[in-house]
Amino acid sequence: MDKISDVTIRPCENSKYIKPKRIHYKQNGVEKIWDAMKVHEGVATLLFNSTRKVFVFVRQFRPAIYIATAKTEIRNGVEMIDTEKYPGHIGLTLELCAGIVDKDEPVSTIAKGEILEECGYDVPMEKIKKITSARGGVGTSGSVVHLFYAEVTDAMKTGPGGGLASEGEMIEVVEMSVDEGRTLMFDESCNRVHLLIFALYWFFGTIWKDKS
Repeated sequence: MDKISDVTIRPCENSKYIKPKRIHYKQNGVEKIWDAMKVHEGVATLLFNSTRKVFVFVRQFRPAIYIATAKTEIRNGVEMIDTEKYPGHIGLTLELCAGIVDKDEPVSTIAKGEILEECGYDVPMEKIKKITSARGGVGTSGSVVHLFYAEVTDAMKTGPGGGLASEGEMIEVVEMSVDEGRTLMFDESCNRVHLLIFALYWFFGTIWKDKS
């Protein structure tokens, strides 16, 4: 998934995922402008396999992380990234199983579908527990992410996961021990997102607090 090539940067004119907006407003009578985006809400689930006592995460290439890390240059009038200088692995992230809310369904149902697609576990709805909902990207989108926890077993594994190839998803399922998960919270060598760190803190303070 990190074999990246022919990277060019172009204006985002039409997207079904993000809607760039320029907001004009007054604050205490002072005129201001802010650029932001309208985006979908999201779901994310911390998965813990109780059969083998491992966390289940996903690894994937995130273009936004890649271009935030690499430097662009202009060649023949086109903004681009030299993939020899900036290989694709710098855009790989370790994340919770997650997805966008793009269906008219309960968010817990959407979370269940993402777990099956990305990680291969068919989890009963009663096993998917809500942790909380919170805002992210407060400077750009202010979108809501609904965070869940699900304890899974090997018996629930019905497929390989990896996402939907028909939608171009390339996802690697990654298992980590409890000790590795604790270390991950502070491992700055890994591209991990803040929601994963929060979920792990919650796990160790709620689920695992009497087992440490």
